[in-house]
Amino acid sequence: MASEKVPMLAEGYRQIEDELKRLKLERPQIVDAIEEARAHGDLSENAEYHAAKERQGQVEATIADLEDKLSRALVIDPTTLSGDKIVFGATVSLVDQDEKKVRYQLVGQQEADARIGRISYNSPLGRALIGRHAGEEVEVTTPSGDRYYEIEKIEFV
Repeated sequence: MASEKVPMLAEGYRQIEDELKRLKLERPQIVDAIEEARAHGDLSENAEYHAAKERQGQVEATIADLEDKLSRALVIDPTTLSGDKIVFGATVSLVDQDEKKVRYQLVGQQEADARIGRISYNSPLGRALIGRHAGEEVEVTTPSGDRYYEIEKIEFV
């Protein structure tokens, strides 16, 4: 796996830690389910056994992925940032081509949720915004066509 740092907010780091704890607590339950299914005899036609083994594989893979993300995490506190350029963690106020105002914070992929105004710095809009300044216009190609935004304000909150 790549050893590049994964930027995230403290909240995203906590979410990954919580999910990791939950999955580690599920491990013994999966082992119990496998043991119980094994006791039913013939494993070749034992659906419970195969389902439990499959779940065990999924959980172990997810645990490894989450541990990898935590080990590479670069936790960024946006309130410690400043400047006139858009960077990870910045909150950006935009006006779209229809004069509609939108506000997004650039966050890590794990934390992204456009409904609450958080977009990934890796998203098409996120990539278009990084390094830009207030007053600039950006063009973003989306599945529904090209969109244009004017950057109104950059905040670090």
